[in-house]
Amino acid sequence: MRVLLTGFGPFPGVPVNPSAVLVKALARRQRPALAGITRTTHIFATTYEAVDRDLPKLLARNPDIVLMFGLAGSRRHVCIETRARNAVSLLFPDASGHRAERGLIVQGGQSALRGNAPFADLLGALRGRAIPCRLSRDAGPYICNFPYWRGLERANGGHPLVQFVHIPWVRFDPRRRHQSRSVAFRPLVTAAERVLLALIAAKRRQSPR
Repeated sequence: MRVLLTGFGPFPGVPVNPSAVLVKALARRQRPALAGITRTTHIFATTYEAVDRDLPKLLARNPDIVLMFGLAGSRRHVCIETRARNAVSLLFPDASGHRAERGLIVQGGQSALRGNAPFADLLGALRGRAIPCRLSRDAGPYICNFPYWRGLERANGGHPLVQFVHIPWVRFDPRRRHQSRSVAFRPLVTAAERVLLALIAAKRRQSPR
C-alpha cells in the first residue's frame, strides 16, 4: 500500500511550519502496523501555483491514501476536515505574494466536495487521547483548502482516500505549557499516526486481499 503524506512550508508569520515537521516525523514512525506501507512525503510551498504544479505529479504515482496536514493557528483542536470548499481567499496572498482575483477554485462548480474518508472512524481513533479533536466542515478559503479540493476532484470511486487534517500551533518544548493554544508535539505525532492507521484499515476494507 502506498501513502502520500503532505504538509506545507513557511508562509508570512510562520517561518517554521509545524505541518512539515509533523509529516517528516510521521514518515519515520516504525511499528508492525506500518510494515509494508510505502510512505512518501511532500512539503508544498505555500502557494496555489505549487499545489497545481506538484499535486498532479504526486497523484500520478497512484497512492492509495493521501493524508494532508496544515496549520490552523486560530484553532485549539486537531480538525478532521469533512469537505473542501470551492473557495479561494481574496484577502490573503499566498507565500509568493500572489493574491487570487476570483473567489472560486472552479467557476460555476459546486460549492463544496465531501471527503471520501470514514470520518467517524478517524475521530474515534483520536477520542480519549491527549489531543483535543473534532470534525470540521470548513477547511477555510486559504491554501490548506486548495489541495484538499484538488485531491478530491481527482479521486475516483474512493481512490485514493484523501483526507485533510488541520493542526493547531505546536509546542515543541513540552516544558512551555503556558502556550494555551498549542498542543505538544509528541502526542500530536501519535495522533497523526492513529489517523493514518485508521485510513489504512479503511482502505483495506475497500480492497481486501
